[in-house]
Order: sequence, then structure tokens, then C-alpha cells
Amino acid sequence: MARVKAVLDTNVVVSAHLKERGLEALILELALSGRFDLVASPALLAEYEEVLRRPRFSFNPDAVSHSIEAIRDRALIVSPRRRLSVTRDPDDNMVLECALSARADYVVTGNTRDFPQQFRCIYVVPPRHFVVVLAASVE
Repeated sequence: MARVKAVLDTNVVVSAHLKERGLEALILELALSGRFDLVASPALLAEYEEVLRRPRFSFNPDAVSHSIEAIRDRALIVSPRRRLSVTRDPDDNMVLECALSARADYVVTGNTRDFPQQFRCIYVVPPRHFVVVLAASVE
């Protein structure tokens, strides 16, 4: 069975930092431990960092730096060349652009309503569904 390849939307990464015992934290932990192939782009990494550093979250700056570095070290970094305009929120197009560029299987987001359910061969799923996918893909 091929390894699962997925892009995490920014809201999943932020939720992972807000709730250490939540599904999003589990998904990020599984990504960082290599349980599935995490995909990101330079633009998406920059957005993760920008949002995590917003004052309203009050995250420790060193912890944010460490987390972004861990994601950068583990992720397959792609540079999408194709621009899309398919999401309800134009800022979310970069997530699908990243997934398409990497030929990812999934986009994991807590905000499925702004995305199509599927784009080409990429499924857009909430964290709860993705955990089920990962459990089913255990070799």
C-alpha cells in the first residue's frame, strides 16, 4: 500500500498548538514522526509561522520557531507553479496548489466548507476523517 501524502491547512496546525491532546495535535505528531508524508510549500510554511506568531495566541516564540523548523525538516517542500481559483476563500487556494503540485492524497482542514470535497484526486477531509484514513492504512 502506498504511503498517505497530505497537506495540513493552517487551521489544523494552529489547533494542534492550541489543544495538545486534540486530534489536530495527534495528526501533527504523526506527521512529524513520519507516519504519513507531510507536504508543504514555502508560502504555506510562511502562513503557518505568521499565524502562530499572532499576539492573540500568545504562543512562546521559541516554541513556534521549533515547531516550524520541525515541520520544515519533515515535510516534502514543493513550489507550486500552477495557480488555482477553486476555493471560497482565495487564501485557501495555496493549500490546494501545494497538494496538486505534490500529488497529495489529502488536504486536512477544519474548514471543509471553503473547499471542494474533492479536487481531481485530492480529497478534502476534516481531521476526524483523516485519523480514520491513517488507522486504515496501517501496514
